[in-house]
This record gives sequence, C-alpha cells and structure tokens, in this order.
Amino acid sequence: MQKLIFGSLLLTGFNPELHAQETPQNLPNLVVTATRTETAKNQLAAAATVYTRKDIEHLQAKTLPELLRGTTGIDMAQSGGYGKDTNIYMRGTNSDHVLVLIDGIKVGSVTSGTTPFQFIPIDQVERVEIIRGPQSSLYGSEAIGGVIQIFTRKSGLEDKPSVTLDVGGGSYDTYRASGTVSGKWKNSWYTLGSSQFGSQGFNSRQPIPGRFGVNQPDKDGYLNTALNARLGHRFDNNAKVEAFFMRAEGKTEFDGNSQEKTEFVNQVVGITGNIDIVDNWRSILRFGQSRDEGDNFAPGGAFSSRFNSTRWNTSWLNEIALSDTHQLIIGSDYRLDQVDSSSAFNEGSRYDVGIFTELHGRILDDHFINASVRGDKNEAFGDQLTGNFGWRYNGNYGISPFASFGNAFKAPSFNQLYFPEFGNPSLKAEESTSFEAGLIGEHDWLQWEMRAYHTNIDNLIVTITNPTTFLSSPENIGKAQIDGIEAEIGVQFMDWHNKLNMNLLNPKNRETNARLPRRTEKTLSYDLSRSFGKFDLGANVLAQADRFDDALNKTKVAGYVTVDLRTAYHLNKNWMLNVKLNNLLDKQYQTINTYNTADRNFFLSIHYNN
Repeated sequence: MQKLIFGSLLLTGFNPELHAQETPQNLPNLVVTATRTETAKNQLAAAATVYTRKDIEHLQAKTLPELLRGTTGIDMAQSGGYGKDTNIYMRGTNSDHVLVLIDGIKVGSVTSGTTPFQFIPIDQVERVEIIRGPQSSLYGSEAIGGVIQIFTRKSGLEDKPSVTLDVGGGSYDTYRASGTVSGKWKNSWYTLGSSQFGSQGFNSRQPIPGRFGVNQPDKDGYLNTALNARLGHRFDNNAKVEAFFMRAEGKTEFDGNSQEKTEFVNQVVGITGNIDIVDNWRSILRFGQSRDEGDNFAPGGAFSSRFNSTRWNTSWLNEIALSDTHQLIIGSDYRLDQVDSSSAFNEGSRYDVGIFTELHGRILDDHFINASVRGDKNEAFGDQLTGNFGWRYNGNYGISPFASFGNAFKAPSFNQLYFPEFGNPSLKAEESTSFEAGLIGEHDWLQWEMRAYHTNIDNLIVTITNPTTFLSSPENIGKAQIDGIEAEIGVQFMDWHNKLNMNLLNPKNRETNARLPRRTEKTLSYDLSRSFGKFDLGANVLAQADRFDDALNKTKVAGYVTVDLRTAYHLNKNWMLNVKLNNLLDKQYQTINTYNTADRNFFLSIHYNN
C-alpha cells in the first residue's frame, strides 16, 4: 500500500493553456470531465452533454432531476415528486453504474452505491458535464455507464461584485428562494450563495393492498436548505489555490410501512492547488471530503435507522505538453470510504488507490486520439486494470467519424459486502466492455450526431434467496447486454432553435433474455425556443415507451408523453420574470410502478442579476 501511494506521487506532468478539473464557465464546447483537463468537444470521440448556468436558467429547471430529464442517453425513474428517490440509468446500465463528482470530489452513498440527485441544489450549480460511456480508465469504480460532474457556482471576472437573486412559487405550495454574491479583488476571488427549496408535495404512492401494503393518502413534502462558498487566490508565480464548500440539508417525506421520513445532509468540501513546475508542466493537488447522511423515521416520528457515509478524496494530477499537438496526463487518486450506521456493518471502512495516464494528441492535422489506462488497488476485492481508446477524424465537409473502445468496473457497495446477515465479502467487481462508433455533423445552421454502442456486463451482482432458510445474499451471477443508438439534431431556422434527442435501447439479461427492469427502449425529446423582443418562449415534449418494474418482466409500466411550456419576460437588463407550465396535458403516468408523478403544475419566479 505505501509503495503504491509513494509510486503514484512520483508520477508527474502540464499544458499552460489548460486547467485540470476547473470549470470552463459558460463555454459549452469545452469539457473537463472527458480527459480530466479542458478539451474541445470536437477533438473527442466521447459523447458529451454540457449544461451551463445559462442553460439552467433558460430551461427554468428547479431541480437537478428536472434538468437531466430527457437528456440524451439518460433514463430516469422517480418514486414520487420533489426530493424523492431518483434513479439514473445511463445508457441502460444500473443506477449505481454512473460516477458522480462535485468539483472533482467523488460523492454518493457508500452503503447503497448510488447518488441522491434529488438533494443536490441546482441553485448552487454553475455547470453540469455528462460523459456517456466507460470512464474507469480515468476515474476508477462506478463509471460503467458514464460520469456526471457538477461544478458549483463560481465568481465572475469583474472587480465589481455580482449579485443574483431568485424568488418564486407555484403548485403544491412549492417555493424557492436563492441568492449569490461573487466577485474578485486583485488576485483573489470569492463566491457565497444560499438557497431554500420547499414543497408540500402530493401523495407519492398509490394505496397497495395486502399485509405488507401501503395506504398513506397524505401529502409528502420536501425541504432543502443549501449553502455554497468558494475562495481562491492566484500568486505572482501563477500558482493558484482555491477552497470550496457546498452543503444541503433538509427532510423528505414518503410513503412506507416502517419508514416515512428522512432527514438528510449532503456536503462536499475541498481545496485545490496547482503550480507550473516548468513551462510545459503543471502539477495539481486536490484534497476533499464528501458526506452523505440520512436519519430515517418511522410513522409517528420514532427514530428508525441511520446511514452516514464519508468519502475522503485525494488526487495528484500532472499535465505535460509533449508538443503543440500532444498532451500527456499522469496522476493518482486515493479514496477512503467510511460508514457510520445504526446497523452493525461487518466492516466500517475501505480504501482504493489508483494510478492512471492519458494521452491526447492530433495526428496528420485532422485525426485526434485519446488513450488512457489505469490500475486500481481496492482493499475489498483486489486489483483492477482498465483502459480506453478513442479516435476521431474531422473532415473537410463538417462530418466527423469516430470510434472508441473501453472497459470499466463497479466495486461492490458496503451493503453488498458487509450488511449484517446479508453481505457477501467474497464478491468481485462488476466488469464491462463497450464499443462505440458514429458520425457527427457540424454545419452553419445544422448540427447532428448519431452513435451506436454495444456493452457487455459480467459479474453483475444479483440478490439470491435460499429456498430453505429464506435468507438472502448477493452473488456475482448476472450478465447483461446493452445495445443502443443515440441521435441528436439541432437546427436554427428563422430564429427558432430546435433540438431533437432520440434514444433506442435494447437492455437485456443475457441469461433470461428479459429486459432489464425500469428501462424504457424508446425515448424522444424535443425542445423548441425563440426570443421575441423582451419575450423568450420555449416548449419541451418528452415521449417514452413502456418499461417493466421487475426482473421477470411481469409488471409493465405504461409509456407516456408530456408537454412543458415556459416563457420569460425581460423587464430590463437586470430583472426577468419567468413562468413555466409543466405537464400541460395533465398526463397521469408513472416511471416506477405505483409511484405517482406530478399533475399539471406551474411555477412563477422573478430573477435579478446585476
């Protein structure tokens, strides 16, 4: 262990034009997450979607799940309204097969292995980058389906302080209030923001008959109070240090026999420093901690259970400019996961250390390659080696073919390994291999993209129940195959902005040939927008086919179509009035069997920005 950590610290490497894991603010054509350094999207084979702060405000998204809904390659299943469990299935993989980072720090529950997207406050978010496809060769465990990195609010570039305010309310007694102040002074910069989101909600679940059924026809509310802070300084030698903090805490109510309320805390804190060792070599060091805490309460208010996760993250990233056309990244990560719970887990912590390198280069002017390899040593299940290779050619007529291959893995969660009378400490990591190819077109008024991919997943962890003892335990016996096609078309015509996304998916169990649960095979999303003087108008249509709620494909959940409308009126250069109408057709639909979704609803807000 000590030898491996020491060896990783000897690996070094910088391109003075790049800034690893920093946010390229409102530049949608640059991404950080795909290579762990700022890279132009048109040099990558990887599928990337970027939401800037401008996009978030334009779409009038009140929550992170609302922003991600309908995104190419993402399927979502929610157990109720605001603040309820949200499962993200990226390219048909499991909900725990997506890695989530906040400002470069790995977040999520150590026990369940998933991330509570519903608790991440969107008012504290500057930018969201979504990279689809295997990324374990850069990040290690969990990145089978892809990576979602969330960057918190950052300061502007002006010496004059910038202030934003947002206040609004709507259906289900929902309200939101947020404020941010940011700026710079000489070589220092700062950001401070806070927000609160609350809703009385609606009944999250239909009555379920039977001995273990649920019948709680009440409103299931949600409250989230959040704070974000950032402070940085650049020294005369161009070295830089920046500290950041985000915390969200509150409560969410739901329908259940043994539990009906969770009080949560989600927090991430970190510090990053970088320095130019020589002209072509930058070294970046990051240290941080993320916390995912939840206290659960039974009907009547009695305490039921506690699951607290802590993740300590350290990374050393080095960038070397080998030439004008080739950059090398070499680095290492160390993570320590810890659990504090009312349940007596058989183990309370584990570590993982990884060493990786990535080469990004341009060959013959128009060909771009990305190649990466990583080795991980995990205290629970041993060593893992992953790699990825991508190629892209930017032709003379705006058409770019590309292809990539990669493998990835997912470490078993603490529940799967160590939960009392359930966990199996002999579990191995889930493993995947993926192929992808396609075409991208970039033209004056038309942008389009089509991708086809094939993924095999082995050693999937499946819960098995002993027919004699009726005791359950997880085993590495599952196999899955996922084939998919993604298409995106963007058209600008007579000042109308059109964006069409399509997902065709065949996610199946290779042993039973059944469709993987809670995945839809067809998704179509269409967004239309235009400005008329002081008015901005927009509409979004989302159509999804049916899905099955169980592994045996016996419980079908019907497909649906929703229509959302939005408008904004610019009162002047500082003030703007927003109105959004969701589910215009008042469609009654579900994404998880028996769990309700919102009826027709509206939200009105006023926004100030100086």
